[in-house]
Amino acid sequence: MAKVTRDDVARLAGTSTAVVSYVINNGPRPVAPATRERVLAAIKQLGYRPDRVAQAMASRRTDLIGLVVPDARQPFFGEMSHAVEQAAAERGKMVLVGNSDYLHEREVHYLRAFLGMRVSGLILVSQGLSDTAAAEIEAWDARIVLLHERTEALNEFAVVTDDVGGAQLATRHLLEHGYEYVACVGGTEFTPTVGDPVTDHVEGWRRAMQEAGLETEGRLFKAPYNRYDAYKVGLELLAGPDRPPALFCATDDQAIGILRAARELRIDVPGELAVAGFDDVKEAGLTDPPLTTVASDRQAMARAAVDLVLDDGLRVSGSQRDRLRQFPSRLVVRRSCGCA
Repeated sequence: MAKVTRDDVARLAGTSTAVVSYVINNGPRPVAPATRERVLAAIKQLGYRPDRVAQAMASRRTDLIGLVVPDARQPFFGEMSHAVEQAAAERGKMVLVGNSDYLHEREVHYLRAFLGMRVSGLILVSQGLSDTAAAEIEAWDARIVLLHERTEALNEFAVVTDDVGGAQLATRHLLEHGYEYVACVGGTEFTPTVGDPVTDHVEGWRRAMQEAGLETEGRLFKAPYNRYDAYKVGLELLAGPDRPPALFCATDDQAIGILRAARELRIDVPGELAVAGFDDVKEAGLTDPPLTTVASDRQAMARAAVDLVLDDGLRVSGSQRDRLRQFPSRLVVRRSCGCA
């Protein structure tokens, strides 16, 4: 059976192959509604399937968006990846996902692989962009959007949430319960990194403590971002003689690990220890007790990132000041903080 071509569709629809192309690709020129319906009917009748490889070779772009995340197994990055996939599907695009595993060399590997495949654009959720990765991005004529984190190493569009303000909200809320002070579980490094969400969460905690006239010295603790290692840190921290009365955790995954450690040590939450997190992953509402946390609008952030990757108009019209798109954070109050 002969392969159906674009010429066949054009003949049946009574139009040109260029118009058929405009219908299939949704542009670049508009097509009258009646003509579009004839073309779509002809495509359906003939069973025509566009050759996406040929289209990509001709346009030097594919219908793919590359997405690099640190670890899609972690709930926050898994939910963010899903939100990006949904937003891309609304625009007729598919998403390729690569996990950097917090390793610079793997991040660079996926950058080279996705850019070499001529993706329509690249969305990067990085945890501290390396100089090599920044140089790799600068070398390609590609549309790049940073999501969740911004960096001074790269002059690209960034879509973030108000990390500092959200952490302040959570810490203030804990202090309003009358706890003597609030300790903080941050990341694995104490050296501040500009644009890093966890750095900003720690900064928000620090500001709220200082506003209340409270010391932060000796009250910031290191912990990996995943719940399993955070649980081990929690066992040591909560079993010590100087157990804090309240903890703000930089991520929900850390908070979930802390809650598990408290349960194992028979420490009542929130009676003996109050806990709050950041991210509002879906599991936060299912912990025991349910976790008070800070939420960001991941769906809106993902849609903004996809729009910036695909729409030349948004990128050209954006001034240097507009390159940072910041979405507000909001406090989600549950029982782990002490609220009924």
